[in-house]
Amino acid sequence: MSDQTGASQARQKARRVGVVTSSKMNKSVVVRVERTVKHLLYKRYVRRSSTFMAHDESNQCHVGDTVEIIESRPLSKSKRWRVARIVRPVGGIVRSEASTAS
Repeated sequence: MSDQTGASQARQKARRVGVVTSSKMNKSVVVRVERTVKHLLYKRYVRRSSTFMAHDESNQCHVGDTVEIIESRPLSKSKRWRVARIVRPVGGIVRSEASTAS
C-alpha cells in the first residue's frame, strides 16, 4: 500500500438540492431539503424535510429559489454548508441589478 491511495480516495462532499426559505441574513440562507421515506407501518411514502443554514457569499439567493448546497468546513456555529449554484431562480426569471424600469 502506498500513501497515494489514501489521498486519492478522499470522501466526496455531500450535495443536496432544496428551496430557500429565508434570506434575511447577510451572506446566509436557510434551505429546506425534502425527501421521501416509506412509513414503517402503513407502507406509504411520506415527505420529510430538513433545514440547513448555508453560506451565500454574494447574497444572490432569494426566497423560493431552488439551490444546490455542498458540504463544507464549519463556517459558524450553525453553518456547515455552502451554496454551490442556483438551480432555478424563483419564477424562472434571471435577476440583474442593472435592469431597472425607468
